[in-house]
Amino acid sequence: QVQLVESGGGLVQAGGSLSLSCTASGRFSKINAMGWYRQAPGKQRELVATVTTGGRTNYADSLKGRFTISRVNAKNTVYLQMNSLKPEDTSVYYCYARIDVIGSYDYWGQGTQVNVSS
Repeated sequence: QVQLVESGGGLVQAGGSLSLSCTASGRFSKINAMGWYRQAPGKQRELVATVTTGGRTNYADSLKGRFTISRVNAKNTVYLQMNSLKPEDTSVYYCYARIDVIGSYDYWGQGTQVNVSS
């Protein structure tokens, strides 16, 4: 069984920084893309950023320059550094990974809450 376990998040004042991490565990042959999505109350889940095994990144346009995604393949871990946080960044942040088990499947973490106070 594949699991994605997130850590980080919490409460921060506007302008502050937070970092998230997510580690994949279980039986699988390969992790393809990893990334982060977020969902605020009453809104749809939206892309934050993704990163391929080779390190190619993709960001939501509105977050470029403030958020940085990275991964350490040997640790099956993806990170998200969030700087200059704004109240509108308040959301539940979900880790995502496309993982080869038998076939390729999308997996999600349980979500971690990020609250940015004004």
